[in-house]
Amino acid sequence: MKTKLTKELQDCLFKYTDKQGQFGCFEVTIGWFGKERVDYLLYDTQDLWRCYEIKISENDFHSKCKNTFIGNYNYYVMTFELYQKVKNEIPDNVGVLIKEFNTLESVKKAKKQELKVDSKILFQSMIRSMQRDNARYYKIVNIIKE
Repeated sequence: MKTKLTKELQDCLFKYTDKQGQFGCFEVTIGWFGKERVDYLLYDTQDLWRCYEIKISENDFHSKCKNTFIGNYNYYVMTFELYQKVKNEIPDNVGVLIKEFNTLESVKKAKKQELKVDSKILFQSMIRSMQRDNARYYKIVNIIKE
């Protein structure tokens, strides 16, 4: 079950990235039967991949769950208060977006890196996750119609 803050950060992230030429999906498992899941994966028409990990607390930030930073650009999404507590632990190449009212602001830029996995695997992973979401949406729409 997602917390209210997680949902707020997801909403802000969706609005922040909802632009022409950008295609994103929440909770993307990387690879067939993969053990890694990125909170939000974004592909753009410049052939760049961005990975976003949403963190809501220090415990969440320090959890054993892996941060899937395999994109060309990688980011944490969090509150300013959490950022102040963990900023010295954030790798140099990872950017940070913080929630300001109902939007996100960049407080640390991500540095470009080579992909950690083949782009074909990322495309396939994203398509599977988009289909999962499409199936959920289809079921909801058809339940409402009946």
